[in-house]
Amino acid sequence: MNRATIDLWVGIFVTIGIAALIFLSLKVGNLLTTTNAPGYRLEARFDNVGGLKPRAPVKAAGVVVGRVESIRLDPKTYEGVVTMRINEGFNFSKDTIASVLTSGLLGEVYINLDAGGDPAMLGNGATIAKTQSAVIIEKLIGQFLFEKAAEGANK
Repeated sequence: MNRATIDLWVGIFVTIGIAALIFLSLKVGNLLTTTNAPGYRLEARFDNVGGLKPRAPVKAAGVVVGRVESIRLDPKTYEGVVTMRINEGFNFSKDTIASVLTSGLLGEVYINLDAGGDPAMLGNGATIAKTQSAVIIEKLIGQFLFEKAAEGANK
């Protein structure tokens, strides 16, 4: 093989490698997902949404069943209002519980839906009544340290 052929193949492999890195970066950042998939919208209100971002996954039993479309602050109640798009074919009962959870080494924040036993189902535009906000580690550590300091002062 002559030098020009080797340079061509090296260039092709470098280009493929760069394209793969860009693809993986976009995939990890949830930038390749679309929220225009067919399905229906649900809303949930949380006291604290933690690090939840638009396009974050909505999971049920570990299976992705939708995506977060938007997050906004209700100016009257000061709650975070999360709008989710649930894919077609997934129905959840009216007593479903929505939780903000974290998973993985990268700390992916997602919504987890725990289905209840009510025979009535949530429809398009419905609001999930039962929610559990994100657990903030800094708050837990602060409460623990405050309690330990109070115990030490009482002794």
